[in-house]
Amino acid sequence: MTAHDTPDAAAAARLGAANPVWNAMMRTTCIPTLINGGHAPNAQPQKVTVNVNCRILPGHSIAETQGEIASALANPAITIKTIGEPSPTSPAPPLTPAILDPIKAAAAKLWPGVPVVPTLSTGATDGRFTNAAGIPTYGVTGMFTDPDGNGVHGLNERLRVRSLYEGRDFLFELIKLYAVQE
Repeated sequence: MTAHDTPDAAAAARLGAANPVWNAMMRTTCIPTLINGGHAPNAQPQKVTVNVNCRILPGHSIAETQGEIASALANPAITIKTIGEPSPTSPAPPLTPAILDPIKAAAAKLWPGVPVVPTLSTGATDGRFTNAAGIPTYGVTGMFTDPDGNGVHGLNERLRVRSLYEGRDFLFELIKLYAVQE
């Protein structure tokens, strides 16, 4: 299946329900990150402002996502607007053998038998700017995470020490392999 194929809704629902990290990779997700309102603890607020952070899947627009939020709220009195300038968007660069083969070789050296599975990152990187400028950009970590996503951006964000050291060794091997390519 490619990103352009029709997704299997039942499979996506099962995967999303089972793992919040996979859920965030398979669909646009929005979450309220800041809520501000009210003037007293014993009075109904006259105005509430909510910042909603959305991670929009490639191929979907800000306007489409805003429309879905407006539809879910079903209240025309609520104003929805974009804050700041949107980041540039572009299609993902191709995973050519020149990119993927060294990754597979370095992984096989450190973790024999463990498959390399390309994924879409749920976080933002400078790659959004370089890809949009026509510079193919990829992210590779070599760090294993826990099924809960290691508490990313939470108060309990963490990474196992072993994973940090193995990731360092993996990236060292990978850079050596890229350096000898013509």
